[in-house]
Amino acid sequence: MVSPNSAPDAVADRRARLLAGAAITLGQLSEVLAPLGAMFAERGHSLYLVGGSVRDAILGRLGTDLDFTTDARPEVVTELMRGWADQLWDTGGLAFGTVSAAKDGQQLEITTFRADSYDRVSRNPEVTFGDTLEGDLIRRDFRVNAMAVRVLSDGQLEFVDPLNGIDDLLAGVLDTPALPADSFNDDPLRMLRAARFVAQLGFDVTPRVRDAIVDMADQIDRITAERVRAELDKLIGSEHPIDGINLMVETGLAERVIPEIPAMQLEIDEHHQHKDVYQHSLTVLQQAIDQEEGDPDLVLRWAALLHDIGKPDTKRNEEGGGVSFHHHEVVGAKMVRKRMKALKYPKNFTEEVARLVFLHLRFHGYGKGQWTDSAVRRYVTDADDLLDRLHKLVRADCTTRNKRRAAALRATYDELEERIAVLAAQEDLARVRPDLDGNAIMELLGLPPGPQVGAAWKYLKDLRLDRGPLTRDEAEAALIEWWKTQN
Repeated sequence: MVSPNSAPDAVADRRARLLAGAAITLGQLSEVLAPLGAMFAERGHSLYLVGGSVRDAILGRLGTDLDFTTDARPEVVTELMRGWADQLWDTGGLAFGTVSAAKDGQQLEITTFRADSYDRVSRNPEVTFGDTLEGDLIRRDFRVNAMAVRVLSDGQLEFVDPLNGIDDLLAGVLDTPALPADSFNDDPLRMLRAARFVAQLGFDVTPRVRDAIVDMADQIDRITAERVRAELDKLIGSEHPIDGINLMVETGLAERVIPEIPAMQLEIDEHHQHKDVYQHSLTVLQQAIDQEEGDPDLVLRWAALLHDIGKPDTKRNEEGGGVSFHHHEVVGAKMVRKRMKALKYPKNFTEEVARLVFLHLRFHGYGKGQWTDSAVRRYVTDADDLLDRLHKLVRADCTTRNKRRAAALRATYDELEERIAVLAAQEDLARVRPDLDGNAIMELLGLPPGPQVGAAWKYLKDLRLDRGPLTRDEAEAALIEWWKTQN
């Protein structure tokens, strides 16, 4: 693989190293690439690895998803893949010229050259097949995604970069093949993809791309909530989500898709340790990420970013110049539900994020250990399967620059976790239930199924949280006494 461009020595050396590394990476896939290239060549067609696959191979981050483009029409691609691929399926892409397959653990998407046109009302193109690689590449979103590698019949690889995407990659910038305004008019989702790639790659956008997003941010309204949600999740699950969020806020995109985030810029944090609640929330997000183990935890990340979105609506200026945000966790949880419903998030996901936002402030009532065992049980029970995430969120929410105060907060939360562990060893805190079930309640009180049984069950659960495990005799005696007060 040889770069087609010349450059000063340092840049040329780096380019050469990156392309050599990509050649080694792709060479390890020769058992897939070589026969694939040969099959297409035998039928008189060219085949190119393209887009994010080339970009990621150069950056040393290639996964198992490989994207190709070809001059062969979809029916020919399907014929070639049938019998060779381990799997071949139709995900609806055939209408857009895409054939999806799997081979030796690699996921392949092979798309016929495209020369689409857009109506600039929706983002749905009028699908038109093209005849040249250059025509296909110029319609792509960014130049770093418009590089290609030709897969030759003998398994050799040839780097093809007519739009100089390698220069943008070396500079760490995102720019469009055509004028940004034309590109974003064709597909406004590309503006949000810019923020996502900033978050994924650690790149920046060029000034002309940034200016175009500022001018055209309202065009994102043409995009469905589902597509916006998908991009937001990819962004927040990336390595540099704060950079992507900042770009969205600075360009006005966030105001169109999730306005609660830029609204936090107006609110001064009550600790006066951050420029505003927005900056505080970004710090909390980063500190939550730093506690992750394994894959990105989208529930935790969203909760960290949105935990204080209720502050603008609850801000009160107090005497003496202070500021309060009473019950912002309650308001914030409602706002999370409203915004995530609008973005078409699954109900379970939404409820998990909202519950973390609702609970994130409760620890601050712990003081210096004043909670009773009952309060500790309720903390665990209310968090339920989110307890580990709540631990991380609460710890991430400590952003004070006062080292003594920060150490004290950590020590206090360490103590709370130790108390939880002690109670968990004594009781099954993960499944706190009444000491009598519904059948026992009905038998003891002579009740048929109905609301009264539910009320009795709730009383016994609250009693269990307050007093811990009871014997059957103790539970029955308490229930009978309670029942007398209900009649």
